[in-house]
Amino acid sequence: MSKTMTDRQSVAANATVTNALAGKTHEFLSRPSVIKMYATASAVGLFMTLLVGSEVYIEDQEVNAQNRLPILPDDFVTQGVGGPGERIVIKYRNTTVGAITAFLRVEVDEVG
Repeated sequence: MSKTMTDRQSVAANATVTNALAGKTHEFLSRPSVIKMYATASAVGLFMTLLVGSEVYIEDQEVNAQNRLPILPDDFVTQGVGGPGERIVIKYRNTTVGAITAFLRVEVDEVG
């Protein structure tokens, strides 16, 4: 069964968001799962990290500046796997002197 989480938020100038998924229903995995991440930003200068449990899938990689919600499959960034109880953490880092809007779609596909 596939579960989807989306997020759109402004990341202030030179700021970091420690977990864009904090408080979302599927932030913690209930079953073994494949996690697919799609992302865009409103401007250049936004960087992103994806962690699932203790596994780092991408670290501080620049996000494509399309200024819209992610389109599938065009804005696919990466995928990872996780087990029951593991937390999905997505961090943003804005390297500019202006706010940037981050757009995110995360699909959690349970397996097994």
